[in-house]
Amino acid sequence: MIHPLLKRGQTIGVFAPSSHVEREAIEIAQTFMEARGYKVIIHPQTFARYNQSAGTPEQKLKAFNDLWHDPGIHAIWAAGGGNRAMHWVDLIDFQALRQTPKALIGFSDVTAILNNLCARAGIISYHGPTFGRLPKYEQMDHLLALLADEKPAYPMDGAKMITQGKAQGPLIGGNLSVFQYMPALLGHDFLNGAILFLEDCQEELSRIDRMLFVMRRSGLFDKCAGIIFGSFDPIPETGKPFGFTLDDIIREHTHGLSMPVVMNAPFGHAGMFYTYPLGATAMLETSQSFVNLTLR
Repeated sequence: MIHPLLKRGQTIGVFAPSSHVEREAIEIAQTFMEARGYKVIIHPQTFARYNQSAGTPEQKLKAFNDLWHDPGIHAIWAAGGGNRAMHWVDLIDFQALRQTPKALIGFSDVTAILNNLCARAGIISYHGPTFGRLPKYEQMDHLLALLADEKPAYPMDGAKMITQGKAQGPLIGGNLSVFQYMPALLGHDFLNGAILFLEDCQEELSRIDRMLFVMRRSGLFDKCAGIIFGSFDPIPETGKPFGFTLDDIIREHTHGLSMPVVMNAPFGHAGMFYTYPLGATAMLETSQSFVNLTLR
């Protein structure tokens, strides 16, 4: 795996791969990152609008390629998440990206790009906050340490052990409602020996239950070396009370797996959000008294 980095003084390129974003939030984040010692270039496409989308698939692809193939730009940051990143990801020439590898940072809908970048180009990407979130992002020092090729510790306070064990493998995953489609697009072997991490928000428990049921029954969990569930808050309930809790659902769909399984890990849309380098090798260890996640 190619492991691109970003160091202070280098240049970040920003574009919007999914839904449209607000100019003010991006410009505030630009000022914030420049004060941290980074240069920032905002691609004009970032503020495009086409219904809910940040422009057409062709506009997004051009912005991505403009930034990726610019030798003066060292990392690409997704301005925001939302919807429709999957509508243009297959237009990317992934083999060409290997000639000028760069760090890509984002999450939520950006899960589609991160996993394709890892599987089809062999480039490590970063499941972390979108650019517009940065001024309020509390784990910034941890993220910048990752991007500078350090291996900072992952605090796991509040994480709950579901199954004991020890596993080493590449970190693969992201937003559940997007990631559920990745094995069909990239092949099930993509998950062989992986430590799968999943999070989501604004999904009803019944839908989380259905998605995890399909992943377990299709054999995806059996290919993994370990599984980490992050935050799923907020979880709406608009219909008949489902009755089953998130704990119930996760335990049911991971029952019998001979691997470490963790829930309530600090990453996702709500609360603490530690960045995971997607494709990087990690060690997950769980017991009755501790949960550890370390980069190798």
